[in-house]
Amino acid sequence: MKKTITLENVDPIGLFGVGNRIFEEFCSFFPALKIISRGNEIMLDGKKPEIDEFNARLNDLIDESRHKMNLTVYDVENIFDGESSDDKFKATGDAIILHNTDGKPIKARNKNQQNMVKAYFENDLIFAAGPAGTGKTYIAIALAVRALKNKEIRRIILTRPAVEAGERLGFLPGDLKEKLDPYLQPLFDALGDMIPARKLQEFIADGTIQIAPLAYMRGRTLDRACVILDEAQNTNTGQLKMFLTRMGCNAKFIVTGDASQVDLPHKEDSGFTKGMKLLKDVKGISTIIFSNDDIVRHPLVSKIVKAFDLADSQENEGNKNQTGF
Repeated sequence: MKKTITLENVDPIGLFGVGNRIFEEFCSFFPALKIISRGNEIMLDGKKPEIDEFNARLNDLIDESRHKMNLTVYDVENIFDGESSDDKFKATGDAIILHNTDGKPIKARNKNQQNMVKAYFENDLIFAAGPAGTGKTYIAIALAVRALKNKEIRRIILTRPAVEAGERLGFLPGDLKEKLDPYLQPLFDALGDMIPARKLQEFIADGTIQIAPLAYMRGRTLDRACVILDEAQNTNTGQLKMFLTRMGCNAKFIVTGDASQVDLPHKEDSGFTKGMKLLKDVKGISTIIFSNDDIVRHPLVSKIVKAFDLADSQENEGNKNQTGF
């Protein structure tokens, strides 16, 4: 059987890649078919079931190309191994979220990251608490970028409280933007992994992606957006309440923090843990607790965190013995 497929409203270069690299990867899954590509036409020669399967998978690839800026060979692999299924992704969290700018897949790397991905589709507000290096913020931003690419939201808003360890904003050089950039840089770094530099600048320029200190959220209503509050342990209860009440229609809010790294003058003023306790039984809100075992940075990071936690625990125990409480 012979069949010719004509690509309509599809850029062949964008779909097949430079030098037909993506198309060659795609065709490798159909070794029994004779396949010739010329311009916007694909000529097939083989058995009907294989031609029908080729056509169906090609349509999947075309759909994927409409949701992504640049296809990679990983997208082809996902189509054939089934991991890109939205139903499986939403149900288990165990799938590729998206690909970084180098074409490498970004996916949940441990059980709690999978739980976070799953919770995102089942709830409108997520608290993710745990030590540094567990990927809380990175996974949150990846979910937001995925939602933006899939047109599930109109904008991404990333925010942090402008609280620092060791320095005061007023003593730092430069204007307000220059003073705040060091606190927001980790968010830029994560976005830069997932969105090409030029496109990222366009998104920031037109307001599709907004990165701002928490104080700038006051008075806003945030609709059709994925809003991420990072370093939430440095908010007091009033600030956290202000942030959470910005939630508008069709919005997703993700709050990440590490209760062991509070930079407020009085650590007991942190509203992060209090907020999680107050809202733990509210339907539509999910809390994911990461541990030292979830750390995905350099293997030494986990050992460093455990050493400091042990020292803090021993110090607190010593203080209790001295005071008698």
